[in-house]
Amino acid sequence: MAAHDTVALALEIEQKGRQPMAVRKFRITVNGVVYEVEAEEIPSAGQLEPPKVSQPAAVLETTAPPKTVVRTQTVSQDTAIIVEAPLPGAVLDVRAQVGQVVEMGQIIVILEAMKMENEITAPVAGRISAIQVQKGGAVSAQDPLFTIEP
Repeated sequence: MAAHDTVALALEIEQKGRQPMAVRKFRITVNGVVYEVEAEEIPSAGQLEPPKVSQPAAVLETTAPPKTVVRTQTVSQDTAIIVEAPLPGAVLDVRAQVGQVVEMGQIIVILEAMKMENEITAPVAGRISAIQVQKGGAVSAQDPLFTIEP
């Protein structure tokens, strides 16, 4: 939201037996964003009961993007690790080749799911012993993507 945008929330408030008070405008800056608000001036808290809201304000929720969790399956104690797809999607890119030595955290496969690119990384340092997917292919959740030998 740009600083020049005005955010307005409308609440209908019952005003039983109250005389309307002066409405004052304020400019408030929150985290570098400027908001213009209107507020009604009221007497001190001891002289007035709280207003009753006839319609609740809208609640805006934000969610963080989901983290990509890579499920791994160990084939043998000290041999190879099969890295599986965490979710269904399309393989956008394969950034390693069989026999390549990779570092832990290095991007090996990029999956597209729900218009989001998900980077699938090497869970350990080692050598890629097999790649079970190819660029342009489709995978289901838990399909093997690649095998790495630590």
